[in-house]
Amino acid sequence: MDGGPRTAAPGGATRQDLRLFVERFADLLGEAGWPRMPARVFACLLADERGRLTAGELADALGVSPAAISGAVRWLVPLGLVEREREPGHRSDRYRIGDDVWYESFVRRSTTLRRWTEALAQGVALVGPDTDAGRRLDESRRFFAFLDEELDGLMRRWRAGGGAGRR
Repeated sequence: MDGGPRTAAPGGATRQDLRLFVERFADLLGEAGWPRMPARVFACLLADERGRLTAGELADALGVSPAAISGAVRWLVPLGLVEREREPGHRSDRYRIGDDVWYESFVRRSTTLRRWTEALAQGVALVGPDTDAGRRLDESRRFFAFLDEELDGLMRRWRAGGGAGRR
C-alpha cells in the first residue's frame, strides 16, 4: 500500500484511497472493541491484493514501527484472524488473512457462547433460580443460548449457500 496517491491499485483505487479505507475500517473495528493497531494491521491485510505482507511491508504501509506490527499480530494470530507463514528460503515471516476468516472467527465465537451459557447455568444453580440474581443470570444464559443456536443456523446457511470461498 505504499506509493503516492497517483499510484493506482487494483480496481482503480489509488493508494491514498486504500489508506483512507484502511483507517476508516480500522476505526469501525475499534468502535467494536478492537485495539487500534491490530485493527489497522487486519484492515491493511484485508485490503491488500495478495492478502499477505511482511512485518516490514505492513510497517511501511501503515507508517509505524515493526515493533508495533509485532504487537498487533500477537493479538491477531491467536484469534485466528491472521496467520503467520514463512516461505522456504526466506528469513522473514509473512502475515496473511486466513481462508474464511470471518466464518472461522464466528465458529470460535460460538464456542465462547456455549462456555458462557454453561458458566451462567452454574451461576443460576449457585444463587438459586428464584432470586433476583438467579433471574438475571438465567436471562443472560437464555440469551447466549439463543445466540448460539441462531449463529449455528446462520453458519450452516452460509456454507450451504456457497458463501465460503465464493469468488
